[in-house]
Amino acid sequence: MTTTTTGMTTTTGRTTKAVLFHELGGPEVLTVEEVALPAPGPGEVLVRVEAIGLNRAEALFREGTYYYPATLPGSRLGYEAAGVVEEVGAGVTAYAPGDPVMAAANFDFGTYGVHAERVVLPEEYVVARPAGVDAVTAAAVWLTYFTAYGGMVLTGGLRPGDHVVITGASSGVGTAAIQTALRIGAVPIATTRGEGKRKRLLELGAAHVIVTDTEDVVEEVRRITGGAGADLAFDAIGGPGFARLGDALRPGGTAVVYGFLDPRPIELSMNWPLTTHGYANGALARTEEGRRRAAGFIGSGLKDGSLAPVIAETFEGLERIADAHRLMESNTHTGKIVVRVSP
Repeated sequence: MTTTTTGMTTTTGRTTKAVLFHELGGPEVLTVEEVALPAPGPGEVLVRVEAIGLNRAEALFREGTYYYPATLPGSRLGYEAAGVVEEVGAGVTAYAPGDPVMAAANFDFGTYGVHAERVVLPEEYVVARPAGVDAVTAAAVWLTYFTAYGGMVLTGGLRPGDHVVITGASSGVGTAAIQTALRIGAVPIATTRGEGKRKRLLELGAAHVIVTDTEDVVEEVRRITGGAGADLAFDAIGGPGFARLGDALRPGGTAVVYGFLDPRPIELSMNWPLTTHGYANGALARTEEGRRRAAGFIGSGLKDGSLAPVIAETFEGLERIADAHRLMESNTHTGKIVVRVSP
């Protein structure tokens, strides 16, 4: 191995396997290639990745419909990973080789995508893995529970006794949101498009399930709440249907939209007074305070068992990344999809 320094980047002659794509499209555009692995510079850490978690954002990014574009060719991919620190750069004091960590999902993943065997990240782009948590579990917790906690509690103000409508409830964030609501003493009302997922969502703790293909959200929420309406809506979908969620709230309720699975313009309810938030997980994750509070909530929840990620399937090896994306796009799964990278 040779080591050279050019400008501010130190190259080592080492490479690592990483997930890339050179054109927009379906799962078939994803490739696993050898890329250069630089040495960690000042303030950076090199992490050996053990497991990665998939998120809907990565499919949108790959397709070209995410809120920021991929830089082609050779875009990286991936927000979420769990691994172990192998090396640290000058000035890093928070982490040392051997420390178990997770990616903080507060970066542009076209540049810093963590779907790889090894990655170099600025130290503020990682967080400590909770003690005793294995890599597969850790790869499934940070982004989903951070989104649920940050969106519903820190942004939406969810309180004990509140009724919260959770859309896309069978997703990784959706199942995390059900558990998060239960942990603080709120009442989760899950929505799903098909009858086939009702039983599973009830098993996962949803107090009520609304099947939107056959049931009216507003009517069902009013029935469940004795006519009062829900206190909060936590929405992954957006589009024209967002207005109906606002209609299902009590006067003075809050609607938080964190995703845009429906790419059409969002419509707002006239059920005023109404507070509406567009929640950006990355914005909160980029603050030290946000990361600290979320880490405390997630770590304590994992420890006491009130938070336990629902893992739909674990694939073995980066080479299965396209298969993992196909499962995500099928919408037949419940919970998080994980790819194990190394033991």
